[in-house]
Amino acid sequence: MNVLIAFALVAALFGLGLLGAASGLQWLVGVALPYAAVGVFVVGFAYRVLQWARVPVPFRIPTTCGQQRSLDWIRNQPLENPHTLRGVLGRMALEILCFRSLLRNTKTVFIDGRRLVYGTDLTLWLGAMAFHWALLIVLIRHLRILTNPVPAFVTFVEGVDGFLEVGMPVVYVTTLLLLAGLLYLLYRRLALPNVRYISLVSDYFALFLLLGIAGSGAWLRHVAPTDVAAVKAFALGLTHFTPAAPGNVSPLFFGHLFLVSVLLAYFPFSKLLHMPGVFLSPTRNLANTNRAVRHVNPWDYPVAVHTYAEYEDELREKMIGAGLPVERQ
Repeated sequence: MNVLIAFALVAALFGLGLLGAASGLQWLVGVALPYAAVGVFVVGFAYRVLQWARVPVPFRIPTTCGQQRSLDWIRNQPLENPHTLRGVLGRMALEILCFRSLLRNTKTVFIDGRRLVYGTDLTLWLGAMAFHWALLIVLIRHLRILTNPVPAFVTFVEGVDGFLEVGMPVVYVTTLLLLAGLLYLLYRRLALPNVRYISLVSDYFALFLLLGIAGSGAWLRHVAPTDVAAVKAFALGLTHFTPAAPGNVSPLFFGHLFLVSVLLAYFPFSKLLHMPGVFLSPTRNLANTNRAVRHVNPWDYPVAVHTYAEYEDELREKMIGAGLPVERQ
């Protein structure tokens, strides 16, 4: 049911985009909604990040999976259990660029039906890497439409991405990887009972939304090409704040653009916001110096306490009578 609801929502949104193009509402779908979506994205993104940044973290609470630094003759793990800024930066780089945490024991299987074994789910790691890195390259390639002149690094990335030189126009490797990564992540949610059990409508909605954007973009490029010059002129008008409704472009482009606008507006309020969250997570961005430095809660204030010595002074006779040990007779 969650899958059907999410699919129906994305299909309805895509239909609204197509309907806007066919009904002469191009200015609304192509200009007003993208501007509104970008505004919601920027304000929502900043608001959520500021909210996280204001959360107090009085203690060091990094998650670790290696030997902590203690005595000089005990070998520690500087990346798995960092105690310096350099170690933290290295750990964060591995997490952000290589998704190191996905290489942990993320898969559980029963051996002989009775012995539980933990292992590494390499397919999940490969699917996540393919999707995220391909999405980044696709976004960089889209800068060709939003800029004039086109930056040199964008041309370089396009050349590397299309090195196979298959088809006309060239089929980019990241287009295939993006679709393959999204399809695998969707298949995993549907095929694994434990993952399907915890999946909500929002989880499927994000996947179908991204699949709709990637699929419609690939279709526009390779199956039903539209007027790229008109699309670029329209995009440049948006970036230079001189908007005008696009001219001779396919209605499919409006469906694609509408889904992109929905994604931008939805992003700050969804689980997709884990992108900046990893930078602000105290379980990742703190050095583990709990043995080297005493960390005192800065909000501690004097309170009336009842020490054990005072407790024993009050109840010593009863404790002795009950046969309980006491520190002082």
